[in-house]
Amino acid sequence: MADRRLQVFHTVARLLSFTKAAETLHMTQPAVTFQIRQLEEQFNTRLFDRTHNRISLTEAGERVFVYADRIFELYQEMGRAVSELTGEISGALTIGASTTIAEYMLPTLLGDFKDQYADVTIHLKVANSEGIVSMVENNTIDLGVVESPVGNRNLVVEVCKHDRLVAIAPPGHPLAAQPRVTFAQLLEHPFICREEGSGTREVISAELHRLDGGGAALKIAMELGSPEAVKGAVEAGMGVSVVSRTTIQKELRLGTLVVIDLDPPLERPFSFIHQKQKFRSRVMDELLRFARAYCESHPE
Repeated sequence: MADRRLQVFHTVARLLSFTKAAETLHMTQPAVTFQIRQLEEQFNTRLFDRTHNRISLTEAGERVFVYADRIFELYQEMGRAVSELTGEISGALTIGASTTIAEYMLPTLLGDFKDQYADVTIHLKVANSEGIVSMVENNTIDLGVVESPVGNRNLVVEVCKHDRLVAIAPPGHPLAAQPRVTFAQLLEHPFICREEGSGTREVISAELHRLDGGGAALKIAMELGSPEAVKGAVEAGMGVSVVSRTTIQKELRLGTLVVIDLDPPLERPFSFIHQKQKFRSRVMDELLRFARAYCESHPE
């Protein structure tokens, strides 16, 4: 039996979606369907029931899935055992990161890691924090890096560093001359906000809930899907916003934005997340060790 067929089956069974499995495996959907059909012919039975655009495992499929899970766990253990004997660190990892982290933190971290471990292949998926947590929960990525608190107690959450949030405004804005600003003052101006599910939006929403017993509300002028889009809208004079201080170094040098400290200060964690029960390869352990050292040397 070809390992590839079993890998494709295991991914489809885990996600219960041919489309999502194709995206995860970087295959076309017809190719995924073909591999499943080949495996069903091998076993001479259906492994999936397909009804109304939904799929579910048959009884035979459930049994194959249990054995496939054990097989791939053993493969990983075998690879780790051999690597420990040879001292080699190689393999592949799929990492998911929220937008701010992927754009402003990971390029340097992963670049330095690849310089040291050239035989490691890293695939990076970018989404907002809510999407990354979902990917870890569904086991579609090995490791997530997010910018908001994580409530799922079935996941291992390790805080890497704390990120400081600041208010931004265009030069000449009424708030631009202020050394610091409260959220109550921000409420008086049009606000450029990240989309629902982003770590920045969650932290801001939590702070608003804390104010006035949850009655405070922003005058949201626009909701945008990336830090770059938010900064561009503020530069254009469409409103003020709150962003990570790490995202605005270029604009401060160019003088296109003014940073205003928040009163009281507002921070949020950058955290690594992964499943508790998932077998951790040596390359993942090494990446976590490397990332911890990076965060200690780059506290801001």
